[in-house]
Amino acid sequence: MNVARTFNNWRKYRQTVNELGRMSSRELQDLGISRADIHNVARGTYSR
Repeated sequence: MNVARTFNNWRKYRQTVNELGRMSSRELQDLGISRADIHNVARGTYSR
């Protein structure tokens, strides 16, 4: 069960990174994040 949860969390992380990575810098700026913050946002460790 733990392996399935870990895999699912990793899959969601990768999906978030991919979606944010496809956004333009302007779109990211509108959300209040920079390109360098994408991985932290996807991990849920982003703080302003």
